[in-house]
Amino acid sequence: MKEKTIYLYVLDTLSDWEPGYALAEINSGRMFRKGAQKFIVQTVGAGKEPITTMGGIKIKPDISVTEVSLKNAALLMLIGADLWDDPKHRPVLSLTRQFLESGIPVAAICGATGALANEGILDEYRHTSNDPGYLKQLQGYSGGDNYVMEPAVRDGDLITASGLAPLEFAREILARLDVVEPAALTAWYNLYTTREAKYFYELSELFPQEG
Repeated sequence: MKEKTIYLYVLDTLSDWEPGYALAEINSGRMFRKGAQKFIVQTVGAGKEPITTMGGIKIKPDISVTEVSLKNAALLMLIGADLWDDPKHRPVLSLTRQFLESGIPVAAICGATGALANEGILDEYRHTSNDPGYLKQLQGYSGGDNYVMEPAVRDGDLITASGLAPLEFAREILARLDVVEPAALTAWYNLYTTREAKYFYELSELFPQEG
C-alpha cells in the first residue's frame, strides 16, 4: 500500500508540544492495526526558510505551501503559534479550504483555530478552540452557535482543539485516519490521562513485543 502524506505546517513560534502525541504515533505506527494505511510526514512552510519553534528548535520546511499536492494527501495539520496573523500565512488558509472541499481532513489546534475562525472556515462546523471569547473577538468569525465546550471536536473532516489538549487532538486525528482499533486508542488515551499501569498492560497485551 502506497504511503500517504501528512502535511505539517510550520511557522515561527510554533508550539512544539501540540503536535507531539499525534506525530509520534503516526510516524512510528506502533499502534496501527495490521494492514492499516501508512504515512509520511512532510513539513510545509510559507517558504523554505528555516523557522524557529517556541522551544528554540529550528525546522527547515521540506516544501513550501505552493508545493503541497492534494493527490496523495491524508491530512493537513495546523499548529498554534503567535504569528498566525502574518499575511504570509494566508495561502495555507486558502489551502485549508481546498482540503476540506476535497474531503481531506484538516486538524487545527490553539492559535491555528483562531486563524481558521478569522477566515470564516469554522462557521459551518462544530468546533472548539481555547475559549469562545477568544474567537468572538475576531472580525471574520460568526460561528458562535457551533462552538462546543470540549477539549477537542471532530466534525466530519475538520478537527479542532484547545491548546491545552494535545492528547485529545491526537486521539481525534488517529480516529479520523482510522488506523488504530478503538480498544487500543481508548487504552492509549486512558494510560496518558490516568497514568494507571493497568492501561499499559492492556496495551502490552494488544501489541506484544517480539522476543
